[in-house]
Amino acid sequence: MSMLQKLRENRSSQGTLLALPTTFWMVALLVLPLLLTTVISFGKRSPDGEVIYTFTLNNYIRLAGFDPNCPPADGTCFNPLYLQILGRSLSLAFNTTVLVILMAYPLAYFIARSHPRKRNTYLFLVLIPLWTNFVIRVYAWMMLLRKEGVINNLLGLLAGWIGYDFKPLEMLYTQGAVLVGMVYEFLPFMILPIFTSLEKIDNSLYEAAADLGANPIRTFRRVTLPLSLPGVVAGTILVFIPVMGTFIVSDILGGRQVILVGNLIQRQFLDARDPTFGSAASLILMIMTLVVTYFYTRKFGFGEEIVAA
Repeated sequence: MSMLQKLRENRSSQGTLLALPTTFWMVALLVLPLLLTTVISFGKRSPDGEVIYTFTLNNYIRLAGFDPNCPPADGTCFNPLYLQILGRSLSLAFNTTVLVILMAYPLAYFIARSHPRKRNTYLFLVLIPLWTNFVIRVYAWMMLLRKEGVINNLLGLLAGWIGYDFKPLEMLYTQGAVLVGMVYEFLPFMILPIFTSLEKIDNSLYEAAADLGANPIRTFRRVTLPLSLPGVVAGTILVFIPVMGTFIVSDILGGRQVILVGNLIQRQFLDARDPTFGSAASLILMIMTLVVTYFYTRKFGFGEEIVAA
């Protein structure tokens, strides 16, 4: 029997052979860079910005807010700057995800329940912003939110009509501006998974709920929400993880006033030329994201709690 015939009869070998290309690229582009980043994070930075390969926890001690070179008796050793950046990133990712869910769910429900002929048009409208470059969309919000922007001009025009002395609002370079930009950029990534889950719900389930005397609120709580929860979870992952690591939106709409972990990592690699500290911050960001995602999917992954309720 030839080797080719043996391969055709051995399904396990067929699966291994098919997985080899993907495994190779996963190892080359994910595992090896991650291992290299881990090794660098325990190293030191030389005066000219090169990596000194050694083992030290100084980078992680700095992220925790302590100066590794500070005498223990000195009361000024603790600086919560990096902890504040980590907390701000986590808070912004949480707020963005919650707002995106609240905005995306009604729209996805409307699209899923609309006539099939109009459904594709609505989805087309949702996807249109993605045709434009990510940075251009952020700059569009910059034009809207700046002091001489469209929003302030419209508010000033309206104030003039009613005789009110209007002072332009300082909306740009604030956490609110970054939050608006994040919600706008990642809204489609929440709409599509929720729409997919809602579209699969059989109409007979709604009819059965109505026959059993359930009102719209109870039907939503006992039928629609549990069956659409996998889409919400998938959308949450698609939104939360990129928001935790992004730096473009905060760099443009937040300026130097709103610094997130992504901005910290970018500046350590490009400006400060400290790849060791940037690698440590990257690993902490990855660990934070994995922990939050793990517990979230463990609790809401299949909606057992809501179904059981």
